[in-house]
Amino acid sequence: MNIPHIPVLYNETLDAFKNINNGYIIDCTTGFAGHSNGLLNQNENIKLICNDQDDEALSFSKNRLKDFENRVIFNKGNFEHVIKTFKDYEIRGVLADIGVSSLQLDKLERGFGFESETLDMRMNQNQSLDAATIVNTYSQVELERVFKEYGEVREYKKVASLIINNRPFTSARQISELLSKKMAKGKIHPATLPFQGIRIEVNDELGVLERLFDSLEEVKLKNCIVAIISFHSLEDRIVKNYFKKWSKSCICPEGVFRCECGNNHALGKIITKKPIIPTALEIKQNPRSRSSKLRIFKFD
Repeated sequence: MNIPHIPVLYNETLDAFKNINNGYIIDCTTGFAGHSNGLLNQNENIKLICNDQDDEALSFSKNRLKDFENRVIFNKGNFEHVIKTFKDYEIRGVLADIGVSSLQLDKLERGFGFESETLDMRMNQNQSLDAATIVNTYSQVELERVFKEYGEVREYKKVASLIINNRPFTSARQISELLSKKMAKGKIHPATLPFQGIRIEVNDELGVLERLFDSLEEVKLKNCIVAIISFHSLEDRIVKNYFKKWSKSCICPEGVFRCECGNNHALGKIITKKPIIPTALEIKQNPRSRSSKLRIFKFD
């Protein structure tokens, strides 16, 4: 079986869950089941809930994990809903690798890549909002917001103007070629950050991540490891802030002379004081891993 995807921080992720010997681990973003396959082999007594919103990914994973079929539940859906869907199960671990999968990046018809002849970028192909709608119908102000807040593009006004003045676009390649001609060359392709902004807007990626964390907080999982792999600063900031919030025992307002809240509100503890990042060897073998960060939290 040809495995078209290298899971990032593979050994470090398996290590996070190595002491779980019963119950279920939820893989929120199963993709090509790289991490899932490793967990099923490593943790012989656990079962897995494999979630993804991409039909192609689920189909591939069902085939890859067929030897474990009595230990795996497959679920199609956005990961913001998966915790509540399976809240009555004995959940001992939650993994979310929240980057775009190689399946989506490498398939030109999905419209994520610079050379793609389509303009799509939907992780869930059943939703209506796609990249073409954003690029061809958003106002200057709306595009500036997307490029500034989600793409962290320094010249967000210029990029928005270039889009407005040269649309309509029918392919990602047209946009990447335009930005290559009109924007200054740097360490990364001039379309990298604008494409990030468009993709996040299409898939509401930051909102989905926040709702995943809200559901984890609401369901109040017990004795559960949560491991999150992020790929850019916006995602990592959300992960870091939620973990920090969950580890706080005192929740009194700043400036209060004496603690009045009971000082017993911590939901658990942060396992990774600093994020785990890939080794130089991993980056060399898989350049897409270079920006990945793994943070781990344990609910009491």
